Amino acid sequence: MADGDTSRRGKVTVVGAGFYGSTTAQRLAEYDVFDTVVLTDILEGRPEGLALDLNQSRPVEGFETRVVGVGGGSYEGTEDSDVVVVTAGLPRKPGMSRMDLLETNAKIVRDVSENIARRSPDAVVIVVSNPLDEMTALAQLATGFPKNRVLGQAGMLDTARFTNFVAEKVGVAVGSVQTLTLGSHGDTMVPVPSRCTVDGKPLTDLLSAEDIEDLVVKTRNGGAEVVALLKTGSAFYAPSAAAARMARAVIEDSGAVMPVCAWVDGEYGISGVYLGVEAELGREGVRRVVETDLTDSELAALSEAAEAVRAKQADVADM
Repeated sequence: MADGDTSRRGKVTVVGAGFYGSTTAQRLAEYDVFDTVVLTDILEGRPEGLALDLNQSRPVEGFETRVVGVGGGSYEGTEDSDVVVVTAGLPRKPGMSRMDLLETNAKIVRDVSENIARRSPDAVVIVVSNPLDEMTALAQLATGFPKNRVLGQAGMLDTARFTNFVAEKVGVAVGSVQTLTLGSHGDTMVPVPSRCTVDGKPLTDLLSAEDIEDLVVKTRNGGAEVVALLKTGSAFYAPSAAAARMARAVIEDSGAVMPVCAWVDGEYGISGVYLGVEAELGREGVRRVVETDLTDSELAALSEAAEAVRAKQADVADM
């Protein structure tokens, strides 16, 4: 976009300047749709240094969005953010499950959420800290925001992983593959084979049930596989791409339908829980949950995921 183009607007804050946060900030800046991207961290100097570096890439990449770094745990400069992406918390180590992070990250996410509520009372909050479903519920409780303004990034990532694995298995371009995953980000993830197609043909016509199940398991373990290979830290390229797309849909008020972790209240016969579903996103966060036709077994798996997540989300209220 040329400077002076009025379609650049608003402020997005990314909390946490690790690999996930800094890559998210980079993607958001390069979209050139925000006025300002603020990157915050408890470390002094790291977000400031990354902001300086990112701003110096603007002439090369041709974007005008300004990046601001705020270290030392300060939220100075984040005031009145339109969108806040919460990446703060510890990443997984090899052999750890997402649930192993629950207690440590709950303290961090509660503190971050309270700061967001004080500084940016009208923000839409996108949570990416693990364990995702629980941390999204906790962020809503801690901010006190309406449930539509707090959502989590998981389904976009899991769906992207599933799509990639299908494309590699079938030997086609990723653009010709459509997949969908619902449920939780973890053991009760619900891939939806009935919504999976390759060039418009049902996936079930191209792969055996056994092959599809193998890809489902691979998707479910997608994050753990990356963690095991990296040895320090967890995935950040694909997750940051997913979180940035969600933030963009919010600021552009686009109405894009994406699989996200959203508050479900009656859809699919499920109520009162944060769960991975398709939702239409806009300036108010989740405009509505979009129900899709599911087979009986897919619906049963989604209900099962809801109950598993509900029990754990009840635990975080006291954390």
